[in-house]
Amino acid sequence: MSTESDIREFLSSRRAKITPQQAGLPAFGGNRRVPGLRREEVALLAGVSVDYYVRLERGHLAGASEEVLDSVANALQLDDAERAHLHDLARAAAKRPTRRTKRPRGPLPDSVLRVLNSMSDCPAFIRNGRLDVLATNPLGRALYSPLYTGSAREPVNMARFQFLDPAGREFFPHWEESVNTTVSLLRTEAGRAPGDSDLTGLIGELVTRSDEFRTAWARHNVRLHHTGRKVFRHPAIGEITLDFDAMELPAQPGLTLTAYSAPPHTSDHDKLQLLAAWAATEDAESTSHPANQQDG
Repeated sequence: MSTESDIREFLSSRRAKITPQQAGLPAFGGNRRVPGLRREEVALLAGVSVDYYVRLERGHLAGASEEVLDSVANALQLDDAERAHLHDLARAAAKRPTRRTKRPRGPLPDSVLRVLNSMSDCPAFIRNGRLDVLATNPLGRALYSPLYTGSAREPVNMARFQFLDPAGREFFPHWEESVNTTVSLLRTEAGRAPGDSDLTGLIGELVTRSDEFRTAWARHNVRLHHTGRKVFRHPAIGEITLDFDAMELPAQPGLTLTAYSAPPHTSDHDKLQLLAAWAATEDAESTSHPANQQDG
């Protein structure tokens, strides 16, 4: 999909979500032909001419100033993630460098891996914007063990597992919420990195093979994902609800370290300890029965 069509569909979808009443405008007439605001109403709120706003919504963001973009964002009542996405789309339209000018190549630095593995009491992992899991600590590997079962691809990818592996729906019991989060994160990354061929390939694969992904992708939702709660249904310990905190790695642009935790003296904290015991057992069994060992 082209940048122009992404801009057009993003702006029109945001415009459709805002009613005249929400925008503080009088709702003249009871028979409106469009959901949400009309283009001329957005232009009025943004302080630009109707012709200019129509041009913007047709995908011509190249040349739009930061002030104009912010005025449009205010008119459409965009949240922080949507506002950042609008600016990313403008950069892509103008073929200007994105906010991430350099992407890490090669293995993760040892210092980063030491930090990751020092978090022994909570599951933690490092991912990129495509949702590839690049590294985990032992408890993180245990939590996400279903992603590695039968996977022939390295690194494993959360979105591919969720939408293309039958185990995905079982692992993410709050399915609709999880779908919206995953697709919104990929849509956000697509705005940040329009030239990422691996990301484009992943999205093309998911759009082609998953009706649910294709439907969610068409909503053009974006989001920031720094903290919150997530529910898993793990095959060994059952359902567990964990708090998460996601921290971008400044020295590794585009990479995020996410750690999960549970409040002390709760059933979810007890399940984390159970997960750690299960992981230790699995590790002991794999050590005593290596894959290349033959019986007899």
